[in-house]
Amino acid sequence: MRKKLFTLLLAVAASVGTMFAEPVQIGDLYYNLDATNQTAEVTYKSYTNYIYNEGWSITTANIPASVTYNSVSYSVTSIGQYAFADCIGLASVTIPNSVTSIGDDAFFNCSGLTSVTIPNSVTSIGTEAFYGCSGLTSPVYNAHVFAFMPTSYSGAYTIPDGIESIAGWAFQGCIGLTSVTIPNSVTSIGTMAFYNCTGLTSVTIGNSVTSIGNSAFEFCSGLTSVTIPNSVTSIGNEAFYGCESLTSVTIPNSVTSIGNYAFRECTGLTSVTIPNSVTSIGDEAFDLCESLTSINVASDNSNYCSVDGVLFNKDKTTLIQYPGSKQGAYTIPNSVTSIGAWAFSDCTGLTSVTIPNSVTSIGDRAFYHCSVLTSITIPNSVTYIGSYAFAYCRSLTSVTCFATTPPQLDYWVFEEVDKSIPLYVPAGSISAYKSADQWKDFTNILPIGAQPADVTTTTVTPSATTILHNGQILILCGNKTYTTDGRLVR
Repeated sequence: MRKKLFTLLLAVAASVGTMFAEPVQIGDLYYNLDATNQTAEVTYKSYTNYIYNEGWSITTANIPASVTYNSVSYSVTSIGQYAFADCIGLASVTIPNSVTSIGDDAFFNCSGLTSVTIPNSVTSIGTEAFYGCSGLTSPVYNAHVFAFMPTSYSGAYTIPDGIESIAGWAFQGCIGLTSVTIPNSVTSIGTMAFYNCTGLTSVTIGNSVTSIGNSAFEFCSGLTSVTIPNSVTSIGNEAFYGCESLTSVTIPNSVTSIGNYAFRECTGLTSVTIPNSVTSIGDEAFDLCESLTSINVASDNSNYCSVDGVLFNKDKTTLIQYPGSKQGAYTIPNSVTSIGAWAFSDCTGLTSVTIPNSVTSIGDRAFYHCSVLTSITIPNSVTYIGSYAFAYCRSLTSVTCFATTPPQLDYWVFEEVDKSIPLYVPAGSISAYKSADQWKDFTNILPIGAQPADVTTTTVTPSATTILHNGQILILCGNKTYTTDGRLVR
């Protein structure tokens, strides 16, 4: 699917006039030539019909240090993206010392490749460079970059000292890998470097690592703890997504950014402390952390704060994340003007929430799948409600909206909510709600004055009281009488 997407994008680019010159064949290989710098990049055979290396049955690739074309000499300095991708018959490759970089997917799915030696001249190896090379049975690395670990590897592994970076997808799918030690020489962990290493239970990160790439430890479901050293400044998108056994994480003061979904679905995570150095927290960074009881922020953090374990921006105008395992009722502070996307999503212990009149917008999936939430009251200040905001709140028995003009709804706001439950709105706005998108799907739209009362109280609103008539509790509101489920009696 990923390769299909790439070829589709290439097709689109070509269709709008982007120029892609056919590769130049010199000997058995194909090159992109840079006349200005007199350098050459080993490239794919052809992009005819946007299929790389179609019909290329090369078995041995002896890459020269230089090539000559039209009497001009070019130094071969790189192996480009997709250069040998899907050459399943390729058994051996020789890389000269002139090469300094190997591009993304360069040897993607070269399943017949049994060995490769990367010279120390290479300082950069792209994502998935050797992904799918099932014939490789030994780790592939040089003095600078760790490129590939066979998925058949099992047990603990220590990355050799001196290596400076771990390439993207290097350990991807090594389900037998139990622990890994990353030496102090390593400065970066690439995209999806340890993706889906489900047997990995511990990782030691050296104190020179400055960045943890996107999805670096995603779905490492056996990982129980991780200590992020003081050298790290950024934690990438989805870096620890789905690490369901992760119970604790220590973020030092050096970290300035936490990416989108960085700890999403870390179902065992109970608490997180955000240091004062963090200036950016991505979308849904702690969403679906169902054991999370508190998110604590250093008091001197300039961008974020926490109150009773709930994460806000610094001035508390945006509620960012409510911890997934908090139980009972919650009252949102009056300072809040917006409820962020996914803020209460999957908070299965949330029984009720009070939204103050300061709130003007409710973000996408803000209360998605709050499965025990029985009622929701939307103040008249709210003008916009995002997609799926109350979707799958299947325990809702009533919705009350005080806005005289129906708030704008994005798509499927009340998906899987019983539309026969009472929707209470201002009496003068019933017709507006009955004609408004999605609001009109409710079949029982009633005036707010007819809202059922709690049977333990006698006063419902300043103008509504309860009476007992023939053994039935009724609500008197003005000159009208209603049953407790909002039906008009007279």
